[in-house]
Amino acid sequence: MLRYLITLQAPDRTGLVEQIAHAVSRHGGNWLDSELRHIDGIFAAIIVLEIPADNWDGLIENLECIEGLTLTHASTRAAKRPTHKRSYTLVAYDRPGLVLEISNKINALGINIEHFSTQLESASHTGVPLFRATFVLGLEELGKQELLAESLYLIGDDVLLDQLVSE
Repeated sequence: MLRYLITLQAPDRTGLVEQIAHAVSRHGGNWLDSELRHIDGIFAAIIVLEIPADNWDGLIENLECIEGLTLTHASTRAAKRPTHKRSYTLVAYDRPGLVLEISNKINALGINIEHFSTQLESASHTGVPLFRATFVLGLEELGKQELLAESLYLIGDDVLLDQLVSE
């Protein structure tokens, strides 16, 4: 069995996930890990599959036949898991460059971003646009948690940071 990461996007419509899952199943694939999203009318997916090497080309051909679907793929292997995972939510007033600032602060500490999700929402009482980022970090050293928090608070006085239940 080979392991592949595929990315897919298509105009969103009912039944799209079922079509993809059917193609994977028909070719003896095992759907291991995924993120599926509907964003501004577009379906986007990142999926890790295990599939027999002889069935890979057939799967790609079937996926390419799905109307409007575009895909990329790369072979992969199971990655070493970091010693500690920590989940955070950061909320701030929306402004350009926040993802860059957050990722710079995390990278400067040598911490790996394992999952990063953002949303734009409105503050309940004022309607002010708020940026919300939810992210999972792989830490080799737990001592960096305090440094990370201090660093992220330097982004601005409007930053709220919560550490969620550890994974």
